Amino acid sequence: MTIQVGERLPDLPLTIATSEGPRPTSTADFFGGRRVALFAVPGAYTPTCSAKHLPSYVGKAEELKGKGVDEIACTSVNDAFVMSAWNREQGSESITMLADGNGQFAEALGLTMDGSKFGMGKRSQRYSMIVNDGTVEQLNVEAPGEYQASSAETLLGQL
Repeated sequence: MTIQVGERLPDLPLTIATSEGPRPTSTADFFGGRRVALFAVPGAYTPTCSAKHLPSYVGKAEELKGKGVDEIACTSVNDAFVMSAWNREQGSESITMLADGNGQFAEALGLTMDGSKFGMGKRSQRYSMIVNDGTVEQLNVEAPGEYQASSAETLLGQL
């Protein structure tokens, strides 16, 4: 079942992709006590993710923070090394990359998709959410193959 607005995120491990290497965290530690704009992509380096999704958050970062967002984070079912390299190559250092390498977070949220026909296996669906002290405040899940509902522009309009 998909997580709903008003529900708390499950406490699970994630890895922050930093320039110094992977840094373990948990959802309780990362999202606790602050308001985070979180968006998920099916994969780092994939076309829509690189050309549209991540750039929308880079371009709207200051506006989101001006509306009460403390941090902007991206998650994907990729390892921390891939997420870090993608962040660096995209010039998106204003975005915190959260690696969900085994898909445990996506699975617990009920937001996985099967990318097997593209050789990608189980991945995260494309979505965005506002998480306030660990509780989902807004949630926007894309229809398969779509990109609009999870954009920074849409999330900004909801704040």
